[in-house]
Amino acid sequence: MAEARQEFPLEQQLRKDIQDAQRAKDQQRLDTLRMALGSIHNLEVARTDRKHADFGKPLTEADCYKVLEQEIKKRTQAIDLYKQARREDLAANEQREVDILHPYLASAYMSEAEVRTLIADLIAQHGKEFKVVMPLASKATRGKADGKFVSQLVREQTQ
Repeated sequence: MAEARQEFPLEQQLRKDIQDAQRAKDQQRLDTLRMALGSIHNLEVARTDRKHADFGKPLTEADCYKVLEQEIKKRTQAIDLYKQARREDLAANEQREVDILHPYLASAYMSEAEVRTLIADLIAQHGKEFKVVMPLASKATRGKADGKFVSQLVREQTQ
């Protein structure tokens, strides 16, 4: 039988916060954190399938953060759709889930000042052309900053 892998600090924090939510009887927080932990587990299980592109690769902490990013992105897209359909109650529910998950990503993300500095360095090296700077900035910040945010800053600084 395969050995159980060591849990990442993110997973440990999620489990601890699940227990805290249970004690506080905060059902929405509990459901959201369970969903996040379940998504991480689902990725790990998916990698045991021979048909999966990442078959046999061990789960990394970066993968855990990527799963959380995907979950937040799903919810932000749902918020837009709910607002278009004038379902403010559902949009508020999704927004609360985003607010619950966001602090877990904030620790792994670069600050705005760090992203601005990185973009300024890239502009100094490669010129003020958006088409040249954006792919480099995207590659440098992948998994460390939101893509839309990076794109907005690059547009701001290249004009």
